[in-house]
Amino acid sequence: MTDSNPSFLGRISLAVSTFFSILGDGEFAAGVLRLRNSGAAAASAAPAPTPAPAAAPAPAPQPAPTLKEASPDAALQLLGLLQRDARFIDFVEEDIKAYSDADIGAAARLVHDGCRTTLREHFTIRPVRDEAEGSRVTLAEGFDATSIRLTGNVVGKAPFNGSISHRGWRVDEVRLPKLTDSHNAKVIAPAEVEL
Repeated sequence: MTDSNPSFLGRISLAVSTFFSILGDGEFAAGVLRLRNSGAAAASAAPAPTPAPAAAPAPAPQPAPTLKEASPDAALQLLGLLQRDARFIDFVEEDIKAYSDADIGAAARLVHDGCRTTLREHFTIRPVRDEAEGSRVTLAEGFDATSIRLTGNVVGKAPFNGSISHRGWRVDEVRLPKLTDSHNAKVIAPAEVEL
């Protein structure tokens, strides 16, 4: 694994830790937002290349993608559901250094079962590709680059021939509960006081 191309599990770890860092640290979230916005600004501020003399006209430049501001309420709601059903935040926030691998494995099994139940209850998740991992595929010109990421020795133009190293995931349906206006989504799990 390299810093420029982390493994799939490395990307999951990075995504989860970044997700929680953004939720828990306003300065970090602002830095991520600045980085995201500066990337879009740099892309739109880059000078247009001068076309070389050729018989065919140069293709029209693609407009810079429009960035949407994401509402944190749905993410916070999902965190609350994962905490309620799987004790996900309790597990992640626990200092596990003192526990044995067997204890961690037993806890992870409970968290896994609860997370899986929650995801299946509130989302319809399907693979991006139906072929089995390891299957050989040909990607024709114009393939959906938002659904398929090329890895390895990527040179030339489509069609590309390769094998599926991960089928990918997409969400076909979201069924999150509706929230009232008075609901504070930032309270993922209320404190409990036993009387």
